[in-house]
Amino acid sequence: MFVSGRFPLLVAVGAVPVVLLSAAGIDAWAATAGWLLLCTILALVDTVAAPDPRRIRVERRLPGRVLLGEPTSVEVRLRNTGTRTVRGRFRDAWQPTAGAPQERIALTIPPGESRAFRMPLLPRRRGELSTRFAVVRSDGPLRLAGRQAKLDSTGAIRVLPPFTARRHLPSRLARLRELDGNTSVQVRGQGTEFDSLREYVRGDDVRSIDWRATARSTTTMLRTWRPERDRHVVIMIDSGRTAATRVGDGVRMDAAMEAALLLAVLASRAGDHVHLLMFDRVTRARVTRVDGPALLPALVDAMAPVEPQLIDTDWDAAFAQIRLLTSRPSLVVLLTAQDAPEAARGFLGSLPALSRRTTVLVGTVTEEHIPDDFLPDAAAVYRAAAGERTARDAAAVASAIARAGGEALADTPDRLPPRIADRYLALKAAGRL
Repeated sequence: MFVSGRFPLLVAVGAVPVVLLSAAGIDAWAATAGWLLLCTILALVDTVAAPDPRRIRVERRLPGRVLLGEPTSVEVRLRNTGTRTVRGRFRDAWQPTAGAPQERIALTIPPGESRAFRMPLLPRRRGELSTRFAVVRSDGPLRLAGRQAKLDSTGAIRVLPPFTARRHLPSRLARLRELDGNTSVQVRGQGTEFDSLREYVRGDDVRSIDWRATARSTTTMLRTWRPERDRHVVIMIDSGRTAATRVGDGVRMDAAMEAALLLAVLASRAGDHVHLLMFDRVTRARVTRVDGPALLPALVDAMAPVEPQLIDTDWDAAFAQIRLLTSRPSLVVLLTAQDAPEAARGFLGSLPALSRRTTVLVGTVTEEHIPDDFLPDAAAVYRAAAGERTARDAAAVASAIARAGGEALADTPDRLPPRIADRYLALKAAGRL
């Protein structure tokens, strides 16, 4: 049972006759009690006369998967299986991070008919957003009160990472095509392979002239080279406690996902095999043996439900899992937060065993640096001092990573993904992959 806004108005209207009756010598308390009793009886009668909301059947049509922060909508169809017209309101019970509207939706459903409603959603969190029931209120004839029922009906939407770093992809693919021999720019490195012969153009590297082919031809012939394909790129995202640190408008794990997606798509277009691992002490997500157009959907689907765990990462176990993905990885990218020397001891102790056999990049998301001339108050001074201390600690850890055989990259959430992609292309150009 519920009472509508008309019930308190009806009670308030009774104040006028109560005042008049008390002026006529009638006991005001008795008149007030009588009026309240009458209002209560009317509300109870209205409730009994209201149609049964449990006769409503709820059906949903869901999109299945949406991107974080992207507006979407859900179709909710209410079917009246009773014999009376149901007038009232309903509300779909989505969790708060789904961004569903808070107001109740008015409905009028004749018997045997159904009505469809569009429910707008604006997801504010990755993972599974779910609803388990809807609440329907059926008004009585007087609209003073009515019946309320919770109708069980489950539905779920998987919210995927937004992949905002996609805007950096076209420029990196253009550079990849240059490396791959689709333009006149050619490179040769230790890990490149022969592609084709073409005529020499002024400005080409004379060291790439093929003298035997030139002798057989009427013009100078040049060998072109392209980076080797079928290399293995392993991307590991640390899902331990440091991934829960807020950086900018999100957490470190969200920025790490953006860097992983950009690198994975770029490496896949380059013909390399990409493996993803999200790990702290156990495997939270794993994608392997997926290539081509199916790679990106598989990655975002695996990443979506993973949240940072408030535990320290077991790096010995993490590197053991990396070795299980592929026996000879060409590049391992570790997306973690190694900016405190005390917390990085376990990581630095395990890193040499991995870097001896492969190229290792360590990517860390950092805060935006505060300029020294922008210090409006004492709190900002302390924040700037803390930032400088963090920067010195991060530099010390980066030096230790270099001594252990790896390469450290640290930048803001917006700049780290393209920096890692650029480093991958540079390694390709140098023939190290």
